Amino acid sequence: MSKQRYFFLILILGTLSALGPFSIDMYLPGFPAIAQDLHTTVAEVSLSLSSFFIGVSAGQLLYGPLLDRFGRKKPLYVGLLLYVLASVGCYLAPSIDSLIALRFVQALGSCAATVAAVAMVRDLFPVQDAPKVFSLLTLVISVSPMLAPTVGSYMIAAYGWQSVFLVLFAMGALMLLASIFWLPESYQPDPTYSLHPRPILTTFWSVLREPQFFTYALTGAMTFGGLLAYVSGSPLVFMDIFGASEKVYGWIFALLSVGFIGSSQVNSLVLRYYRSEQIVLAAMICQSVIGLVFLLGTSLGWFGMEATVVMLFLFLCCLGFANPNAAALSIAPFSKNAGSAAALMGATQMAVGALASFGVSMFNTHTAVPMVAIMAASALLALLIQVVGRRVIGQPVAAAEDAGVLVH
Repeated sequence: MSKQRYFFLILILGTLSALGPFSIDMYLPGFPAIAQDLHTTVAEVSLSLSSFFIGVSAGQLLYGPLLDRFGRKKPLYVGLLLYVLASVGCYLAPSIDSLIALRFVQALGSCAATVAAVAMVRDLFPVQDAPKVFSLLTLVISVSPMLAPTVGSYMIAAYGWQSVFLVLFAMGALMLLASIFWLPESYQPDPTYSLHPRPILTTFWSVLREPQFFTYALTGAMTFGGLLAYVSGSPLVFMDIFGASEKVYGWIFALLSVGFIGSSQVNSLVLRYYRSEQIVLAAMICQSVIGLVFLLGTSLGWFGMEATVVMLFLFLCCLGFANPNAAALSIAPFSKNAGSAAALMGATQMAVGALASFGVSMFNTHTAVPMVAIMAASALLALLIQVVGRRVIGQPVAAAEDAGVLVH
């Protein structure tokens, strides 16, 4: 493979993987404007984020079997077309209820891009090159939480919140064209692959019965729930409670993303000296302590905006160590059903994330307490799962040292 072709493949696959995160992060600064235009509250607008997470969770389980049955490109085309149409619908949404429903459809479309990109890495590159390729994809994806809210805040300030969905429409359309003309079909359709529920559910059940999988998948899901509680609650906390503008919020979100992304990169260095299971346990202990201090200080009114940013930064740094290692340990025991394990792990993460996001919306008290309480609870539950699960597992199957894990 020539260097030019290698570069374009990485760029296309990375952009496909980043479509979902961009769809989440870019419209966050527009929550107050959406609430005002659609005559609702910021808390109800955040339900459109919850519906997106539910769509991503369901879609990951849906597209795995379809990609194996029909090849990679046809399901990808369908998903991207669905994404493009839903983005237009979001732009035209006349009410908050329609926006919530359309965000669910948009999420189903974005799932095709994410799952297809991961599958095509396995198809197009040698096994020994996969960690390097996933690392490059992760770098492309990492641009999303730093760039998307900042760009979104400037777009919203200049052209209104609807402009974000025009940008997402353009991204989806460009990805559809790039997939048609420059992305090769990497997997021949398999007519023998059954799409009946019974064999698919049997495979998922065999994955769930593995103690190492459910221990680390649930740990990762709980930490991811804490992350998405922050993502859904931060617009209310910073813009409504602390009075930050859309632009300031975009820069705060970008700054906090540096903590998560930076610690996940440092994690690869720490793995030279410690095993993944040791890092996960240490990260969960630290995150639980930080979460409790954060909750106590927030409840007592100790923390202003600057202190809240610092506490969130520390919390997200722990997540950067815990999440990649938990994900790698979850799928380490599987060789035959690794795809099903990855899909089930991703679906579990998004399902817990959707519950966390929904909880932030439902328990809105016009303070940061609901967001922080759910973050602290997620860390404590993850630590409890670790303590109990490690006794059941015994000697865990080791995760690859440089395994690349795609997370939001």
